[in-house]
Amino acid sequence: MPKVSEDHLAARRSEILDGARRCFGEFGYEGATVRRLEEATGLSRGAIFHHFKDKDGLFLALAQEDARRMAEVAATQGLVQVMRDMLAQPEQFEWLGTRLEITRRLRTDADFRSSWAERSAELTDATLGRLERQKTAGRLRDDVPNDVLADYLDLVLDGLVARIASGHGRSNLAAILDLVEESVRRQD
Repeated sequence: MPKVSEDHLAARRSEILDGARRCFGEFGYEGATVRRLEEATGLSRGAIFHHFKDKDGLFLALAQEDARRMAEVAATQGLVQVMRDMLAQPEQFEWLGTRLEITRRLRTDADFRSSWAERSAELTDATLGRLERQKTAGRLRDDVPNDVLADYLDLVLDGLVARIASGHGRSNLAAILDLVEESVRRQD
């Protein structure tokens, strides 16, 4: 039997994550049955769970990948830019439903909360690193600790995600993000 290349395995894994993202986003964790995951990915349960231990492992991998993507933008452009990108290109953010599902599971599932704490550190670290660099450069207010600023921005992100996912209008959201950005800047 021929060996499958690492590139092929990585491509298959990415394909599964893309389909699962849509499925979890549309149906939530509980509603994303194995049958629905098969339909969303176009693969059998055996093919899906060859790459992921179980449904929970699949969801955690998906959530971690989405957090990593956000961390890349947050590290270089800031968490407010992540939010601006959501408004400008909503079709690029299929993970909004996943983010809501993460929030729900954090509240209701102690095992998930423990696993997620280990995996979500990358976004927090990226945000804190960016805040520190901006503060050192004299661009951010220095009367508020960075961890408070990071929590503030994360709270705004959660509110924005909830607002977008619930279908409310987006007409004032760009102006609100301007206000948020202004609130963390150094005032001379």
